Amino acid sequence: MLNLDEYRATVPRSRLRVADRVWDYVAVGEGPGLVLLHGMAGSADVWFQQVQLLSDRRRVVAVTYPRVRCLEELAVGVMAVADAEGLDVVKVVGTSLGGYLAQYLVKTRPERIAAAVFANTFPPNDLIAERSRLLRRLFRLLPSRLVSRSLLRSARARLVPAGDDSPLLARLLEETYTAPDAKRVFLERLDLVLEPFEAPEPAMPVAIVEAGDDPLVWPELRHALRETYPDAPTYTFESGGHFPYVNRPYDYAEVVEKFLR
Repeated sequence: MLNLDEYRATVPRSRLRVADRVWDYVAVGEGPGLVLLHGMAGSADVWFQQVQLLSDRRRVVAVTYPRVRCLEELAVGVMAVADAEGLDVVKVVGTSLGGYLAQYLVKTRPERIAAAVFANTFPPNDLIAERSRLLRRLFRLLPSRLVSRSLLRSARARLVPAGDDSPLLARLLEETYTAPDAKRVFLERLDLVLEPFEAPEPAMPVAIVEAGDDPLVWPELRHALRETYPDAPTYTFESGGHFPYVNRPYDYAEVVEKFLR
């Protein structure tokens, strides 16, 4: 499997203008479509291992979210990328914010979604808004460099240790939180996580992937997700944190493959 630098150097990137936004994405493999949706941190590159592991029998598309104002703009863009790749119906795997978006796609575009994995995520809820109210106010007031420093400090203290102390995870998070637009991206994506909608009643197969020690998706949220989709099979990593697709790529791909098969 290619490492991150090799992947970036050799895997071609595509760009698609949708309305007034430009979507960057990669598309690898041939066959039925699988769209990978990343979380609040990072870009399509966080999926680089899964792109390689899952693309032997399908067309795997990993997108990077541009600046958007709402979940509907994200949904329009994801479907436009699928259209550009000739994929009328796709399966989706979404993590964190991407898992929230996957639920929104199941709700609003069920005719386009053949199956969905909701990973390290949460259903529509009020808890995140309640617990993040002070943080949102503070981050909007602080200079960008202080927000970036705070996010990076939290990643090193909580996310990386929970993620098996993975150097790769540490690198990806550092790239995210030291980017010049880290503050803007964090706040805009947080607003998307807080956008309410009515949870779907899926007509297609859906599954849940979670980690028992996820430091960002609290136990109450994991429980709420399982209760929202009681018929969904749930796979629980006992440990591995919020990014098991990065620090446990083969185990994660095996779980996804079994469900999508």
